[in-house]
Amino acid sequence: MTFVFDLLYFIAAILISPVLLYRMVRHKRYRAGWANRFGKICRKSPDKKSIWIHAVSLGEINAVKTLVNELDKLPGFEIVISSTTDTGFTRAKELYGSKFTVIYFPFDLSFIMKRAFANLNPAICILVELEIWPNLVGIANRKNIPVVVVNGRIGNKSYPKYRAFRPVVKKIFQGITLTLAQSPEYAQRFIQLGAKADRVIVAGSLKYDTAQIADKVEGADRLAEGLNIRKDQRLFVAGGTGDGEEKIILEVYKKIVSQEKFRDLRLAVIPRKPERFDEVDNLIRQGSFESIRYSKIKNKTLNVANQSSINAVILGDTMGDLRKFYSLASLIFVGRSLVPMGGSDMAEAAALGKCTIFGPYTFNFNQTARDLLEDKGAIQVKNNLELSEAIEKCLDEPGYAREIARSGQNVIRKNQGATKKTAGEIKAILAGQASSIRV
Repeated sequence: MTFVFDLLYFIAAILISPVLLYRMVRHKRYRAGWANRFGKICRKSPDKKSIWIHAVSLGEINAVKTLVNELDKLPGFEIVISSTTDTGFTRAKELYGSKFTVIYFPFDLSFIMKRAFANLNPAICILVELEIWPNLVGIANRKNIPVVVVNGRIGNKSYPKYRAFRPVVKKIFQGITLTLAQSPEYAQRFIQLGAKADRVIVAGSLKYDTAQIADKVEGADRLAEGLNIRKDQRLFVAGGTGDGEEKIILEVYKKIVSQEKFRDLRLAVIPRKPERFDEVDNLIRQGSFESIRYSKIKNKTLNVANQSSINAVILGDTMGDLRKFYSLASLIFVGRSLVPMGGSDMAEAAALGKCTIFGPYTFNFNQTARDLLEDKGAIQVKNNLELSEAIEKCLDEPGYAREIARSGQNVIRKNQGATKKTAGEIKAILAGQASSIRV
């Protein structure tokens, strides 16, 4: 099977290379990390065995923060964190670069992955959510290195695709030592695709643990001061937005602030992908709004006191500041959910005690969305009209918005605990005393 997978990878590489080159030139993506991608890795502590954690992108890197902190307590191992995307790598560097080895994920071609294993010398491979690569799993199995899936999730969009290739997928999934799924539904999907039932455990979602319950976020006051956001200012934050969504949000905002009672409402838009910052800046201006780019405030190249309009739209075009914006918000819309992109993490907004709104497309966060809606800890809207109505209701009835926010924060609180269970299983495997499986 190794030869077949390598052949398929080579064919795929030929097919996607024009797209890759375009993104490298147009969006300046995928320019870094090529030595890592071909298996050349320099570790901080090459004399130790490593705990290799792979998280594909920004969201997954954020999701394992509490788990990394727990595993860091284990003596005798070096933690190595890999990510596929530029945003994931940058975030991992910010969080762990001074202490751990952070790399771009090597291509899953067999000869490259063998080189990566030789350089990393892993004691265990930890794959976040659904990053299950056939050659990685196969090489780990041949070397008797356990492979653990944490925060395991197979979404509605991915599941039919995996089922279509179940005979192949089954062989790969049977090579997984342990799957720690977010929910019973996801656990059942892993089993149906071939994972052994006695090697699948429901551990809960790590994102509930990394969603820090707080009333205040460090650095938020400085952000507010720089943007001239008063403490009594009503601020609507649209976070993690996707292509096609900002236009809807801007139209809704224009309609709302045209009403005298909502004239003081400010809007901050934080797109999910950095390469779209310029595009969204243009959309704001095309919508007849003044655009204030937070990067210019942060870099001290713009003084917000010079803004000409009370309804100038704030563009959050920096990395790592989303929680600060959320902490200042009166209400939050969680993006990539009004368009069919699967949603963004709504737990982070709810954990801060904010009234949280999202659209109908939440297939990447089904469990979290369901948990929040069941306990009336968030508002789901189907379209721009319902979004406008929800915002107006929350602004008109602050008590209603506060109750949504309080319930949402309670949902996050009661669902925490996945880190302890996940870390316990990993430690047991490393100690050779797994509680529910044998390595």
